[in-house]
This record gives sequence, C-alpha cells and structure tokens, in this order.
Amino acid sequence: MQKRWRVKNSIDSTSVEELRSKLKIDRVVAELLLQRNITSFEDAQTFFRPDLNDLHDPFLMKDMITAVDRLAVAIEKSEKILLLEIMMLMEQRLLL
Repeated sequence: MQKRWRVKNSIDSTSVEELRSKLKIDRVVAELLLQRNITSFEDAQTFFRPDLNDLHDPFLMKDMITAVDRLAVAIEKSEKILLLEIMMLMEQRLLL
C-alpha cells in the first residue's frame, strides 16, 4: 500500500512561532498542531492526553460490534489474539 501525503496550506509563521515557544516544541510539530486547529497549551494537552470523556464512542466505527463479538468468542475459547492495527490508527491520528 502506498501512502499519499496531503499537504495543507502553510500556516502563518507568527502563529507557528507563538505556539512553538508556548509549548517548547519543534516548528514542524507546531505547524502540524495548528493545521489541526490546536492553538493553545490546553488544546495540545487534550489532544495528546485526552480524558476518556473527550474520546469518541468507539462503537461509531464501522463493524465495531462485529469485532467485539469476535473478540468475545476468542476470549471464551482461549484463542490467541493479535492486534495489528493499533499503531496504524495512532499514526493516522497524528498525521491527519
């Protein structure tokens, strides 16, 4: 599978510099956060360390009920479970 990067328009350099100095982060990270409308320390904290109440309902994802049912069967039968997509989902959250 080949990945396609979607580059958004550049952010105002003043905003980038302000966020970079507030959060003490690299310029590129500040740009990525600003592209996601993360403009303050509090926004960044919510993004990187979300409270459970801030997260979306996982059952809104397609086929989640099917996946949960399958996991329940695997647990009941003491089958081995291998999770592969966790890192990919985390990567997508950071890159979007």
